[in-house]
Amino acid sequence: MGDLTCNGARCESIVRPAAPSVSRFDNIHLGLTQQEALRILEQPLEALESASDYYMAASHLINFPGDSTEKALLQLLAVDSVEQPIRLAQRKAVEVLGRLNAYQAISAIGCCLKSEDPYLVENSAWALQKLGCMDPLLHQVMIDSLADPGQNRRVLIQSLAGLKVRSALAAIQSLQNDSNPGVRGAALCAVALLSDQRDQLLALEEHLTLPNQMDRQSAIQDVINAGAVDLLPSVLQAPVSPVFRMRALKALWPEGAMECEGMLLTDALDNLMRDDPSNLVLVHRYDEEPENEFLIQEFFGTDFSRCYLALQTLRHRSTEALWPLMQRGGLEEANNDYGAHYFFTRLFGFHKQWPMEAMAIISEWLVEAVDNQRPQFIKSKAAALLALASLNPLLCKRHLSRWEDVERTPWWECRYAAAMAQQMIDSGEDSGVGNGKEKHPYVQARLKLLRPISG
Repeated sequence: MGDLTCNGARCESIVRPAAPSVSRFDNIHLGLTQQEALRILEQPLEALESASDYYMAASHLINFPGDSTEKALLQLLAVDSVEQPIRLAQRKAVEVLGRLNAYQAISAIGCCLKSEDPYLVENSAWALQKLGCMDPLLHQVMIDSLADPGQNRRVLIQSLAGLKVRSALAAIQSLQNDSNPGVRGAALCAVALLSDQRDQLLALEEHLTLPNQMDRQSAIQDVINAGAVDLLPSVLQAPVSPVFRMRALKALWPEGAMECEGMLLTDALDNLMRDDPSNLVLVHRYDEEPENEFLIQEFFGTDFSRCYLALQTLRHRSTEALWPLMQRGGLEEANNDYGAHYFFTRLFGFHKQWPMEAMAIISEWLVEAVDNQRPQFIKSKAAALLALASLNPLLCKRHLSRWEDVERTPWWECRYAAAMAQQMIDSGEDSGVGNGKEKHPYVQARLKLLRPISG
């Protein structure tokens, strides 16, 4: 087994992307009504069935906007307690109030900025930015908190910059050389936003290949927040999940443009869909060639740079040797690990030939991956479709019409991959993707590259 090395010091940071008003993960407590959630919050702590009930109820109320929800969450914030279940619920309550645009809660949330709980302070700063708080007194509390290394200064900086608090500029400038990359990156971004001085943003490029994955993800969010379009080519080479790189492309690519920073839109999207590790700047390397078993187990790790390095190495190994190991060491487990599932899917597609006895199993795996409805496995869908088009084009052709169809396949990434697959296998068939129903601009751009479809 080879040792893994990387350059630079490990640092921790927190990624906090802008929270959407609605998430597919919000309604996870199916059957829990608003009335029941409100009743739980009215119960004394000792009467709860579980210590997590307060948190569950506060989380679930995101699904029920309105006065009664806001009143209950504000009453929860007013409770003075150091009990952990209450503190956890208060952190969530602040977040939910922010997402519900509960402007009447600004004062109560502002009081939480002085809490001894740094996580409540963090969520409160984020919520105040979400609510567009213009109270200079609360702004000053956040500015003063930047001097406390025990606070999440990254989120405080992001909130102050998002609120365009120019009085925070001096305090934020002093953090541009902070030892924590997450704080440093947020400060570089904020100074650009508050002062229009953008020269320092080039330093974010180095953050994209830091040893710690969370720092790399934070750097991408900093590039997005700063609107640093010139760094997009470097972002697209960062060794992180393709979800983060796609987020940057969607945020930074000029609307309606077919070219940006010397790249064609369809080329950039095609590269994201193929996700070839040879196109990424990997942070790790092997001191010596590892065994296949080690490389396969790397797919179950959390650092995508290591996963990509393993994938790049395995694409040059014999599938005759790999297949027995994959059957014994991961296929079943990967169905419960969406990261490993993605990299197994990629590995299938990168090899053109697999043992004869493996082809039926792999083909079934790939079809099931495209059809998988679990939200955690969305990034495997396009990867599986392209792998199937490469390994079993006849089977892919049989399914292509429904994977191209807007009504049957709501994920634009899957329909984009279907357009790529159609070109790969040259099906020549009329299908839903070519019948005028497609409205997503990225898919439309990809369809223009196909030869005219008869009919």
